[in-house]
Amino acid sequence: MQNSHLFTGLEKPCPDVTRFINHLLGKEQLSTPPLVEFLVDDSIMRRVNTEVLGRSWVAPGMDRESQSAYLDNVIAFWRELGYDYVRMEMALPFPARANSTQNTAADNPGMRAWVNESEGAITNWQDFEAYPFPDVSKFDFFAFEYLNRHVPEGMGLILSHGGGIFERTSWIFSMEGLCYSLADDPALVKAVAERVGNLQSQFYRQILDLDRVAAIFPGDDMGFKTATLISPRDLRRYFLPWHKRYAELAHEKGVPYFLHSCGNILKIMDDLIEDVKIDGKHSYEDAIIPVQQFQQIYKGKIAILGGMDMHFLSTASEGQVKARTKNLIELCGQTGRYAVGSGNSIADYIPMENYLAMVREVNLSKNG
Repeated sequence: MQNSHLFTGLEKPCPDVTRFINHLLGKEQLSTPPLVEFLVDDSIMRRVNTEVLGRSWVAPGMDRESQSAYLDNVIAFWRELGYDYVRMEMALPFPARANSTQNTAADNPGMRAWVNESEGAITNWQDFEAYPFPDVSKFDFFAFEYLNRHVPEGMGLILSHGGGIFERTSWIFSMEGLCYSLADDPALVKAVAERVGNLQSQFYRQILDLDRVAAIFPGDDMGFKTATLISPRDLRRYFLPWHKRYAELAHEKGVPYFLHSCGNILKIMDDLIEDVKIDGKHSYEDAIIPVQQFQQIYKGKIAILGGMDMHFLSTASEGQVKARTKNLIELCGQTGRYAVGSGNSIADYIPMENYLAMVREVNLSKNG
């Protein structure tokens, strides 16, 4: 670990989550935009811990000892790389039908699963009545509670439910099933969305009682390359009101509500800003709208989080990543309310060297 600064560009971590949040809310302007990430895959986190930080990796099991050791590594990862917060999400169990295949990422052998797009767990009212909706009172919040007790001084927690209201509902129906049900039985869609939404509200009430929570930052992918996945009208009718409720719960506790949402969601951005009242937006793809262009449209209204295009981050050289990071710092950083990071997440196929090149450039810029 004594040479970790050569990889991270950081001699000594000096986290300040209060300044981080104030910067993103426009209350103060940092000289260099801070680092932000929505998610980092465990395979990347493992390599950073073992190869850069010199720590032993422990996969979480069913016992508290291994879970605690894993969470200690999670904390070390975020702190030692220069973030002002520790990020984690957990999810209530909403069963859905899934497909799987062999993973192709070199550093993450095993299976990769995704939700079945045409066969849902709920297709009619009988399925709805039989569906095993989770019980929040029985959910194990140990990981969040452990982080809340052990997060280092100066840092905060950025937490969320894994899978947003739209994602979870569409996974339960399947994407194809949701589209049919929106036309054939909208009352069923409303009923499922209300059950999921109410359960997620209970989840957020629980975690917002943790005193080290600095922000709520859920992911809810509502778009694809050219448009929203369902009509903006249906998003407004069934799903955005729940995001508004989650944002209200966060704001009542004095913490911001950031949103990660992939795809082209420009048709609902005004709704998200003016009605839902999100405090920041994450997830950008150059093929849809580059982050610099998005910032010019919405600057001053919300924080702009991340934006390093995933294709670029996964295929460019370290030197090219360094140059692009400098560009983001200079162009987006000067505008304010901006944090540097990937356009989506640090997935298992992102070269660790490229990820660290981005992190290092931000930290070196902070050092002057």
